[in-house]
Amino acid sequence: MLPKNTLLLNVQDIGLWELLTGPWHWAFSGFMITLVLFLLVWMGKSFGVSSSFRDLCNLAGAGKKVPYFKFDIKEEYWRLSFVFGAIIGGFIAFHFMQSPNPVDISVETRNYLVTLGMSYPESDLSGQGFVPTELFNFSSWKGILLALAGGILVGFGTRYGKGCTSGHAITGLAHLQLPSLITVIGFFIGGLIMTHFILPYLIVL
Repeated sequence: MLPKNTLLLNVQDIGLWELLTGPWHWAFSGFMITLVLFLLVWMGKSFGVSSSFRDLCNLAGAGKKVPYFKFDIKEEYWRLSFVFGAIIGGFIAFHFMQSPNPVDISVETRNYLVTLGMSYPESDLSGQGFVPTELFNFSSWKGILLALAGGILVGFGTRYGKGCTSGHAITGLAHLQLPSLITVIGFFIGGLIMTHFILPYLIVL
C-alpha cells in the first residue's frame, strides 16, 4: 500500500500552478469567447455587459418611474449571473492566482510611456498595477476628475450607442450587423485619438 502522502498531488510539482498563473495564449481567450457566444446565440440571448447596469437600475426600483427600466428582470438573471461571476473570478485571480510577471508589451510601447512620464512597473507586486497611476488614482483632484469624466463618457456612450464594446464588437460583429461594425471602427478611432492627441496633454496638466 502506498504511503498516504503519495496519493496527494502537488500542483507545483506537476507545473499546474505555473500553468494557471502564467500568461495564456490569446487564442484560448478567443476560443472561450466564441464558445460563450455560441451558447448564448443557441439560447436566443444577446451577449453584452453594459445591459447589466439597466438590470441593476430595475432591481433598485427605477422601473416605477422610468419606463425604460421597466421589464421582467427574471429574463435577465443569466446576465447578472455572468457579470457577478466575472467579478468573483477577477477577485480570485487577483488575490490567489496573480502572476508576478509584468504584462508583456513591446519595447516601443514602454519607451513611449516613458516619454509621456508614465512608469512601467516591473512587477505587479509593487502595488502599482498595470495602469498609469500618474493618471488613474484617487489621491489627487486630477485623478478623481478623470475617473468621474471617464465614467460619464462611458455611460453616455454606451446608452447613446445602444451597446458597449462586448455587445458591438463580439455579438454585433458575429451577427454581421453593420451598425456594430461602424461602432467598432469608432472605438478604434477614438482610442487612437486618445493615445496620440489627448493623453499627452492629460499627463502634463
